[in-house]
Amino acid sequence: MKAFIKELLFLTDLGRIIMNLKKMVGIAAAEEVKDGQILGLGTGSTTNYFIEAIGLKVKEEEIKVMGIPTSYDSFLLAKQWNIPVTSLDEHDIDIAVDGADEIDPDLNLIKGGGGAHTLEKIIDYAAAKFIVIADDSKCVDTLGKFPVPLEIIPESRKTVFSAITDMGGIPAIRKAERKVGPVISDNGNFIIDAEFKKIDNPIQLEKDLNSIAGVVENGIFSQMTDKAIIGTSNGIKILK
Repeated sequence: MKAFIKELLFLTDLGRIIMNLKKMVGIAAAEEVKDGQILGLGTGSTTNYFIEAIGLKVKEEEIKVMGIPTSYDSFLLAKQWNIPVTSLDEHDIDIAVDGADEIDPDLNLIKGGGGAHTLEKIIDYAAAKFIVIADDSKCVDTLGKFPVPLEIIPESRKTVFSAITDMGGIPAIRKAERKVGPVISDNGNFIIDAEFKKIDNPIQLEKDLNSIAGVVENGIFSQMTDKAIIGTSNGIKILK
């Protein structure tokens, strides 16, 4: 029992440390924002701190910015912090800030743990500058330990699974929590996770996955990140 309690306390402390690192990089990214800019607002626990920091700048510094959310979650948080929202139809994006599930040394990413990678990719690719924020646990030598999320048309499940298996991946439908059945994206599609173990060529795999009929978008983000702001126990680390 003592060993269990000790382990539980360790995990609790670790959770606090990671939460503080996420907050640190969220605030650091907010310092990159200038008055009058249009922002891409990513999705996820780390990006939430960025959105909150922008909300404080709007309130306390009275900066004028507008946000383009990548999900209902980021839309609702922006509204909560009184950040005006707009769309790609109306404005170009100056800076997009988003999190990542994995980051390799070339700043290729795996994203989509929150199931919002389709709109994230549209908005992040459209931005003049794309900044990734994460704690250092997300930095890896090679992508692949985290499965690649894919958004797929529900009717294509069988053919998509077959194609991914032929490519050496192990696909699985992402199951919802507190709801029976699969996770449904904001766009009304299935989210599946494809395990590849080790991805030596993320640029090619991103293209190959998107060539499968029925795949709307996959969670590999290659050759698009301008800067990564990484939170470590020794402070902020910048990767370019």
